[in-house]
Amino acid sequence: MFGPLMTPRLILERLSLRALPRVPEPELIMQDPAQIAAFVEAGREDGILAFTYFFHALQITSLVRPGDRVLDLACGPANQLVQVARLNPRAHFVGLDASANMLDRARATLARCAISNVELVSGDMTRLLDIENAMMDCVICTMSLHHLPDLAALAATMREVRRVLKPDGGLYLVDFGRFKRAGTQRYFAQARRDNQSAQFTQDYLQSLKAAFSVKELSAAAALLGPGIVRYLTPLAPLMVVFKSADRRHLDATTQHLARDLYQRMTTAQHKDFQDLAHWFRGAGLALPCALA
Repeated sequence: MFGPLMTPRLILERLSLRALPRVPEPELIMQDPAQIAAFVEAGREDGILAFTYFFHALQITSLVRPGDRVLDLACGPANQLVQVARLNPRAHFVGLDASANMLDRARATLARCAISNVELVSGDMTRLLDIENAMMDCVICTMSLHHLPDLAALAATMREVRRVLKPDGGLYLVDFGRFKRAGTQRYFAQARRDNQSAQFTQDYLQSLKAAFSVKELSAAAALLGPGIVRYLTPLAPLMVVFKSADRRHLDATTQHLARDLYQRMTTAQHKDFQDLAHWFRGAGLALPCALA
């Protein structure tokens, strides 16, 4: 997925005893047109993040039942949300974001992909003012928690998630974990600099610097109550997943949809996806269905 130098980097990261301080995002709400354009491009079907989104979409699908109402916190341009909505056409999704520009991009994404089971709303994930208690069957948030300004905002988000989620609801939260070495941050941000824009490389590095530590994320996730399992990419926390127990087995129709989406990916995306799936499998997070 990232080349032969990844394993030595991860081992050095694992052995490091020092900890880097968090560097919050310069702008907590992404509004810059160049940043948004780079992010949108990376997340499209042919983008460098598509395989990651597909992995998370499969994991989320194991939580979503037909008829469910699902809240996506900080949905951004909806590239991730489109993949989830395609796999779950009988569920209803609410994509929430605080950036008006991102919501404009999300509307364009939904229109381009002909997705009709998603509504978009403007809002702050630390204060879900228009969502009633226990209103959501599932809550998801993918790679967005690092945009929060501080630990107080992270804790507030967790408390709001618990408030709006039904007692038997599904939960999937994933974000970067903060590395201990600046060299590890630079490695992951630059590993594919030949295939990504300079703007995306810069934003990726800043996102890694803004990540909360595993300890900080875990302490916040404890506010969600029991039944949430944490999964870390082995050796180093490039990604940290908090997931509730699966709420369904993927039926034949959903598995067919998943295989169809997988077959549309390029050979290179297949390899990246399988590498990521293998990495997470080592942490105990298996795919909910076979794709071959």
